[in-house]
Amino acid sequence: MKKIVLLMLAIAGFAFAADEAVVNETLKAYSVVAAGIGLGLAALGGAIGMGNTAAATIAGTARNPGLGGKLMTTMFIALAMIEAQVIYALVVAMIALYANPFL
Repeated sequence: MKKIVLLMLAIAGFAFAADEAVVNETLKAYSVVAAGIGLGLAALGGAIGMGNTAAATIAGTARNPGLGGKLMTTMFIALAMIEAQVIYALVVAMIALYANPFL
C-alpha cells in the first residue's frame, strides 16, 4: 500500500511541476475523484447508522410497546443528525468541485 501511495505522490509531483494549465486540470480531476469517494463513504456510513438506529428502535418497541412513541421521536432526531453529517459531506464536496480553494 505504501508503494502505491508513494507512486501517486510521485506522479502528482510531476503533474504539479508542469505548466499551470496542466496543474489546474490535474487538481480538478483529483477534486472530482475525492468528492466521489468522500460522498460514497459518507452515504455508506449514513446508511449503516440509519439502519442501526431503526433496528434499535424496532427492538426497543418490541420489548416495551408503551415507549414506542417516545422511541420513535428519539429515532427521528437521531436520523436527522445522521443525515446532517451526510449533507455536510455533500457541501464539502461541492466546495471542492465548484469553489476549489486550491486553484
